[in-house]
Amino acid sequence: MCKGLAALPATCLRSAKDIKHKIGFLLQKPEIQQHQTVVKNNNEKATVANRIDPEEVKKWGESLESLVSHEVGLMTFETFLRTEFSQENLEFWMACEDYKRNTPPEKLATKAREIFDMFVEVESPKEVNLDSTTKEETRRNLASINPTNFEEAQRKIFLLMEKDSYRRFIKSKLFLNILQQPEKRNICGIMKRGRRNAPDWPPSWINGH
Repeated sequence: MCKGLAALPATCLRSAKDIKHKIGFLLQKPEIQQHQTVVKNNNEKATVANRIDPEEVKKWGESLESLVSHEVGLMTFETFLRTEFSQENLEFWMACEDYKRNTPPEKLATKAREIFDMFVEVESPKEVNLDSTTKEETRRNLASINPTNFEEAQRKIFLLMEKDSYRRFIKSKLFLNILQQPEKRNICGIMKRGRRNAPDWPPSWINGH
């Protein structure tokens, strides 16, 4: 894994249901197609930004690890990726985190197969950009089920996001609009608001339902 990933706080991905609720706050409409529709006007920009500590937001721009280590940073990044219709890499990374951290031993085999069939298999519904060697290595790993089955594939996707989508994110209007707000933010407000009107993401299978 990339340095520091193993130390990410468990609360970051303690359940897919929590993430679904929190992403719902930022995603006003599931069919968002442009950054302007994610944050439609200055009032909406302030509503999001005023609930996040500015020092934390600055860290989001320093590294992808800092971004995904922060719950609101994680969902903000996912929101950005959805505007580009390119969220499958992050969804895979999150599914792997959930698999390692939250999946009971008796459900590992089922969850592993679901993740593989959804993201890794050739022509899968949300196939991520992995080389053939890594795909085959991951396939072989499923013969001996354990929480590290997807570790190498997850590491490579993280590096890919770090070099590609993360760089676009830190230059995006979505991130810059939040970064430029000087007020003190309060994440608790996002937690509360996120319980309403959340889109059906992540898919229920990530949480084992």
